[in-house]
Amino acid sequence: MGELVRREFSVVLRELGGYIYGHEIMVTVTQVKVTADFGLAKIYLSIFNTENKQAVLLLMERETSRLKAGLAARIRKKVRRMPHVAFYIDETLDEMYRVSDLFERLEKDNQLGSEEE
Repeated sequence: MGELVRREFSVVLRELGGYIYGHEIMVTVTQVKVTADFGLAKIYLSIFNTENKQAVLLLMERETSRLKAGLAARIRKKVRRMPHVAFYIDETLDEMYRVSDLFERLEKDNQLGSEEE
């Protein structure tokens, strides 16, 4: 069910996202965790092309009913009931880039040591 919600909510974001947070910001759905009773879908998002990711998340939360209606229209024939949705920022990619940059700086400053050590 999580994968179904992830795929369909991605389409909803492509259709409605520009009206909610603007066309220059890119939001992708990285993961959806659905509770066992299908009462809640936790939607994890990666947000690009903005410094203030929290502001984008707040705009989406303000438009939750609109986004949920778009999702419901896409999955209503596949599920018995529509779950509540909650949005979370997925920091995984940002953390990966931060660690990669750290290793590059350490290597540049010769602080990693040589391969023989």
